[in-house]
Amino acid sequence: MRYGLALPHYDFSFPDHEPVTFDRVAEFARTAEGLGFHSVWISDHFFLSLERYGGSDELLGSLEPFTTLAALSQATERIRLGTLVACAPFRHPGILAKQATALDLLSEGRLDLGIGAGWYEDEFRAFGYPFGTTGERFELLEETLGVLGQLFRDGPADHDGRHFRLRGAYNHPVPAQSPRPPVWLGSKGGDRSLRLAARYADGWNTVWRWEPSAYAERVAAARRACEAEGRDPSTLRLSVGLYALVGEDDADLRARFRQLQAWTPGGALDGQSLQEFTTGAFVGTPERLRELGQEFADQGVEEIILSPASLPFAFFDPSMLELASATLVAPS
Repeated sequence: MRYGLALPHYDFSFPDHEPVTFDRVAEFARTAEGLGFHSVWISDHFFLSLERYGGSDELLGSLEPFTTLAALSQATERIRLGTLVACAPFRHPGILAKQATALDLLSEGRLDLGIGAGWYEDEFRAFGYPFGTTGERFELLEETLGVLGQLFRDGPADHDGRHFRLRGAYNHPVPAQSPRPPVWLGSKGGDRSLRLAARYADGWNTVWRWEPSAYAERVAAARRACEAEGRDPSTLRLSVGLYALVGEDDADLRARFRQLQAWTPGGALDGQSLQEFTTGAFVGTPERLRELGQEFADQGVEEIILSPASLPFAFFDPSMLELASATLVAPS
């Protein structure tokens, strides 16, 4: 099992709740690389509020993923760099292909391109993107995936679709990875999204709370989708992102949970027990986390992406990185 990290890159992300800067993000990325983590990931939002997570509706800033990852490619040497996930409606697939290609070249083949349909209506409305229905967004996502598949080939590419038209479109130079950077379909795992993953993507990712038994059911559905597409199910890669909390022992775990409760904006964890927080999250002592990692590995998961807080892409205690590394990346 490999382990990645959801990098802090929002105004709410850091232990002191101070605004995001690139230097702060880069410091976490370099630390993750030094501790042996396999990958770091950045999401794709113009802004975000914590309302859906139990916090306020205040709009909080974020860094743009592709330019941030491009800069991180020069600040790191080994660690893989990923979008979790790029929002398909925000970019023409021609632009997305060029961005991904440039980033893959800059990083010498370290890009993982996660892509999804988008869900946060407020930012669509604020920036003038049509939000539409879930079905309409998935329709655009499917067409984007199809166009990307063409553009990552030698080309030129022609395409006539509802949303995009290409005539002799050409994406050169080619990416560093052959035949393309890995493409991950990010979704909760409904049947339509799994069909798209089976048809177009190298892998399927889902976040942030999953019990192994519930996840196993969706993996079975993903395998059925592959079979329906005439694809070997073993070729669909799997990764999962989870909220995480690590304690050296039970007492340390309880103490860290109390610290997390105090840190969580808006008091969203007030009144919640450690047992309640544990449900569907990656929480426990080293022995328990290695067992939980093996449960996901048994389902075919190759990587668990940790968000070591009660919010995505956030860190409440930097010491968690060293403990997680000692527990999971290079256990004694």
